[in-house]
Amino acid sequence: QVQLVESGGGLVQPGGSLTLSCAASRSIASTSAMGWYRQAPGKQRELVATITRSGTRNYAEYVKGRFTISRDDARNTVYLQLSSLKPEDTAVYYCAADFTSGTTIRYFGQGTLVTVSS
Repeated sequence: QVQLVESGGGLVQPGGSLTLSCAASRSIASTSAMGWYRQAPGKQRELVATITRSGTRNYAEYVKGRFTISRDDARNTVYLQLSSLKPEDTAVYYCAADFTSGTTIRYFGQGTLVTVSS
């Protein structure tokens, strides 16, 4: 088991930037991947970005070039830098940790709200 705690959300104007953090309660060095997902009001949760243990990054098309995911295994923390934010980026952002040993178990944090509005 792992507890994930996101922080850094808030209200930002269109075109602005934010950095989200996700602190894990145990080492993330053994995860197969860490990721960020988001859920807008009335919509399903969707993938934003992932980063594997080896550092390979994957982004959803709608955030490529605007968001950057990174991980600091020494601090057991994953980050998501958001820039050039749009109103449609408004959502609750969730951190996820994948542990794989035969099968993959994914844990989610409680989420942090990002609101993009003027």
